[in-house]
Amino acid sequence: MAQSEQQQQQHQPPAKPTQSSNPFNPQMTTSPISVSAPNPSWFSPKRLLVILCTINMINYVDRGAIASNGVNGSIGICDDSGICSAGSGIQGDFKLSNFQDGVLYSAFMVGLLMASPIFASLAKSHNPFRLIGVGLSVWTFATAGCGSSIDFWTIAICRMLIGVGEASFISLAAPFIDDHAPAPQKTAWLAMFYMCIPTGIAVGYVYGGFVGDNFSWRYAFWGEAFCMLPFAVLAFAMNPLQLKGFAPAESRKFLEPNETTSPLIEGSDNSNINSCVIVSSDKASRSSPASKSLNQLSRFSKDMKELLRDKVYVVNILGYVSYNFVIGAYSYWGPKAGYSIYRMSNPDLLFGGITIVCGILGTLAGGLILDSVNATINNAFKLLSGATILGAIFCFSAFCVRSLYFFVVLFSMGELLVFATQAPVNYVSLRCVKPSLRPLSMAVSTVSIHIFGDVPSSPLAGILQDHVNNWRVTTLVVTSVLFWHQEYGIFISNSDKFSEDGTEEVSTVDRATKKPLFEENTIEGAQDSGEA
Repeated sequence: MAQSEQQQQQHQPPAKPTQSSNPFNPQMTTSPISVSAPNPSWFSPKRLLVILCTINMINYVDRGAIASNGVNGSIGICDDSGICSAGSGIQGDFKLSNFQDGVLYSAFMVGLLMASPIFASLAKSHNPFRLIGVGLSVWTFATAGCGSSIDFWTIAICRMLIGVGEASFISLAAPFIDDHAPAPQKTAWLAMFYMCIPTGIAVGYVYGGFVGDNFSWRYAFWGEAFCMLPFAVLAFAMNPLQLKGFAPAESRKFLEPNETTSPLIEGSDNSNINSCVIVSSDKASRSSPASKSLNQLSRFSKDMKELLRDKVYVVNILGYVSYNFVIGAYSYWGPKAGYSIYRMSNPDLLFGGITIVCGILGTLAGGLILDSVNATINNAFKLLSGATILGAIFCFSAFCVRSLYFFVVLFSMGELLVFATQAPVNYVSLRCVKPSLRPLSMAVSTVSIHIFGDVPSSPLAGILQDHVNNWRVTTLVVTSVLFWHQEYGIFISNSDKFSEDGTEEVSTVDRATKKPLFEENTIEGAQDSGEA
């Protein structure tokens, strides 16, 4: 009898191996586990680009709208004869001082600077596409709140929340584009995304002026919220995309038991193994929120150290800061300096027109040129160095000449070249770090260019002008900052780390279940491993 049973066992087909060989998880050893990949995403690469560009456009339409006369308005004034005119827009309705009015425009920076590193860090434990949905929901709620505000403090808080919503988008959108853009057009796609910045601001001026003058400034904010709402819903309704270097949420959940188990002890029976699993699982379930926060903070600190030790990244960001320092000063003081030096009849229209046209054409040209010469970090630094130095020479020369005609020609050429650095500089920020650090690299980049770039440039240029009382000297000193840019990056050894995966985020399970994002796939991990 025993011999016949032995023969039957020998003739039985071998059981298919399970997805994991870890004997400490009883669920993984009793039956095969089927791991199904997400259904194919509706987001094709081109659809994704259009959607991200539209979101970016709406975001900067808001920047232009709140600065427009139709929305921002003016405070009521009284003339010498005692006749008073009613104020208009936000400033007139809430009777804001010029200081309070200026605070509203820059209040979004508070939320942006605080939330950008947080969203970038959360991308390691939460789906990045869902995080964008959370940010857009906050942005929509805050924009609608601006339209419903009752005083200075309510609208100021809403403007800060707009920065929180924007933070999720600016740190994660560029990595998504970098993942899904065609290889020969990656920088051109980034250029199209960043081209929406000057275009959105220009559209915002027109939109805010039209709505504010014909209806009410409140309707301008409600209209923005209405336009953004479908994209916030879309980010939650559709199957989420994954970023390169990050494990899918399903894989992270699948790997959690492995992180709490102890090594295999030879000679242990199954009862001891199961008891070990139960004890370790109970300990894991009882982990406090404080310990999770500490782990998150420790991981964020580790990533920041790795990022700041990267010489290529640091040099690139320092150059980007100098670019934004000059552009920020031009945007704020340019019309006033132009009127003082050249007696322009309409400096706002002239400077605005030059910035919009050169911003669109220059940004697109920079991306297309880098793609045409083979997009690499070294080539990007060469383009950044050449375009910035030539742009600085043209802009510097523009403020030296006395003819308005020559100023317009030289300044336009200078801004065209300076804006051509927009796509390459962000390409370097994405490619000089490993994929899992890209959201944090974009967040730190955004925080840095605002803290050290366009935010302090305007007051510092104003202080300089108060001392020298000569706009030509002030503009020349500000422009000279451009001469220190990314030229040092050419001499630093660099490598494209796009193909490097983070050791924390990507595991053998991920590689076994990872399939193209835009194809129909259903994976059964146990069956695949058995057939292999």
